[in-house]
Amino acid sequence: MAMYWNNSCNAGVEAWRVFEAMDFRNLVTYNSMITGLSMHKQGDKAMDLFIGMRRNGIEFDHTTLLTLVSSLCGSNEGSNKIVGLMCCLQLHSFGIKTGLALDIGVVTALIRGYSILVGEVDACHKLFLETSSMDRDVVLWNEIMMASAEREPEQTLVLFKRMLGEDLFPDCYIFSVVLKACSNLVAERNASALHCQVITAGFLNVLELGNALIHAYARCGSIDNAEQVFFEMSLRDIVSWNSVLKAYAVHGKAEAALDFFKQMDVAPDGTTFVALLSSCSHAGMVKEGTKIFDTMYEKYGITPQLDHYACMVDILGRAGHLSEAENIIKKMPMQPDHVIWSALLAACRKHGETKLANLASSKLKELDPENSLGYVLISNIYCSANSFDEADSVRMKMNRAGVRKEPGLSWIEIRHRMHEFASGAHTTSADKSNTCQYGEALGTVEENGVCS
Repeated sequence: MAMYWNNSCNAGVEAWRVFEAMDFRNLVTYNSMITGLSMHKQGDKAMDLFIGMRRNGIEFDHTTLLTLVSSLCGSNEGSNKIVGLMCCLQLHSFGIKTGLALDIGVVTALIRGYSILVGEVDACHKLFLETSSMDRDVVLWNEIMMASAEREPEQTLVLFKRMLGEDLFPDCYIFSVVLKACSNLVAERNASALHCQVITAGFLNVLELGNALIHAYARCGSIDNAEQVFFEMSLRDIVSWNSVLKAYAVHGKAEAALDFFKQMDVAPDGTTFVALLSSCSHAGMVKEGTKIFDTMYEKYGITPQLDHYACMVDILGRAGHLSEAENIIKKMPMQPDHVIWSALLAACRKHGETKLANLASSKLKELDPENSLGYVLISNIYCSANSFDEADSVRMKMNRAGVRKEPGLSWIEIRHRMHEFASGAHTTSADKSNTCQYGEALGTVEENGVCS
């Protein structure tokens, strides 16, 4: 059966024939089939086979549980996600009853399952805490850090320090996960510290880590360090080039992006042109952006996608060429999405174009009815035109539709810690202390003539 599963052509059909023809089936037989089904993304069939295995009185082992939980991680959409979660909970229960939940491999699989199927970090941390008396390996640490990196990046750094305290040496995967957390924290100090550890560990020439370092430095606004990492890399791929291009785009270095593009020694892809068009948009370079858009297919054979059209609408809209932006949308070979209508609406807001704004707002509300942007921007346009009755009407429609505007958040790094705050939010004593420190910092900046 293992031979058939490893053969991608009609693997499942042949393996099932062998399985059904067997007069005697044991744990190894079932595990082989469950593993094959998991490899071929057939988690539902793997669970059905497990149920049949239990009915036939055959006991399972840690390999069975580990493989089944892993197979459920592919069921991450819609109703399949709910079914996958219920199955994961049931398998966890089986593991507790049989003592297999104490197996490091099973715990690792469960943490990954809960992270993907539930999306809540707390459940993963509770499970991880139960392993404090076990001999934890880097695979387990990697899994819990992956669960935290996106939603709780600070916790990822805490976990990384704890792992080092257990005399475990991070591998490439660990470093890439922690660098991702640093990117989300947008704190250069953490990125620099990890950079040093990557060098010490001898992983400086690992392509994926080099790309992760570029991304982390770029998110922190440290373009010089991002460039240094890039030029010191012994091997670069399209991700390396695109990461630097995106850094230039985000930080308004359009000329640098265009010069850098000319130096590329690998074939560009769609992401490359999104970065270039974004650079032109932020710099108001309409002529250059239009030329890049036109040569995408003509010179490089890359068909423009939604992201590229959104950039063009933004380029033209920011410059006040609203009719040209509208024509771009009309000529699109695919249906415009909410990003494109948002770009047009923002341009209408900037230039006070009410008629086209109404069209963009209505389209945006159709595509994304829970998004407050379509209501807020058109309301602001009316206010700017002193049409306050119309603005009030839009706000009333927004309230009746049950749409709420999410508060804008800001972040500031104080004494090597990132703090999040929102306008009008309730403050604690710690928050007030941060506000005082922010005031002191602003005063220092003003004294040095940096802002007026």
